[in-house]
Amino acid sequence: MGKSIWPADDQTESLLSAARGGDTEAINRLLEKHRDAIRRLVQLRLDRKVQRRVDVSDVVQDVMVEASGRLQKYLDDPAMAFHLWLRQIAWDRIIDTYRRHRVSAKRNMDREQPMAAPAGSDQSTMELAVQLCDPAMTPATAATQREITEKVEEAIDRLGEQDQEIIVMRHYEHLSNQEIAEALGLNPPAASMRYLRALRRLKELLQDGDHHEAFSEIQL
Repeated sequence: MGKSIWPADDQTESLLSAARGGDTEAINRLLEKHRDAIRRLVQLRLDRKVQRRVDVSDVVQDVMVEASGRLQKYLDDPAMAFHLWLRQIAWDRIIDTYRRHRVSAKRNMDREQPMAAPAGSDQSTMELAVQLCDPAMTPATAATQREITEKVEEAIDRLGEQDQEIIVMRHYEHLSNQEIAEALGLNPPAASMRYLRALRRLKELLQDGDHHEAFSEIQL
């Protein structure tokens, strides 16, 4: 699995402890430590068409302001890991931004669900494609890689909402199975089964019709 978009947890616990003690500087450092990860999440998950109309920095700042206002409640009763708590705030803001700014497109926008695999994540898409096809494949040309990523992203977009969510969490946010379970309120075995089921359905879509023809001819 690739590197998580969230920072390593080496300082978070000490900052949380200091924040509980009323250390304002620790609170600021704690939030700033996660700003880049929040930005990456917004860039990953907010629909591309909406991003043409909304400044990602504004969405990130809204998340930071909301997190700051709700931080004391979290410190009093931390129901999940801090970065997953921040992620939930960001995800709610992404959904809200999407609903307010959604635009017409070829796909069904009434699902009120941001694009599953947006631009800027080609490496993650390629890693997923290799896992789905053949880990022993040789490197593809740039043109072929673009074709592969387009096919995989199209297939992800055809998945059901739950399948989309867990594929993106695992392969684009690079969350662990334990983190996914915590974020979704599942036990780890249930999260693992949901992921394997989603992966199987994605592979079936890629092997169906035009997708199957494209992948059968590609030598990665």
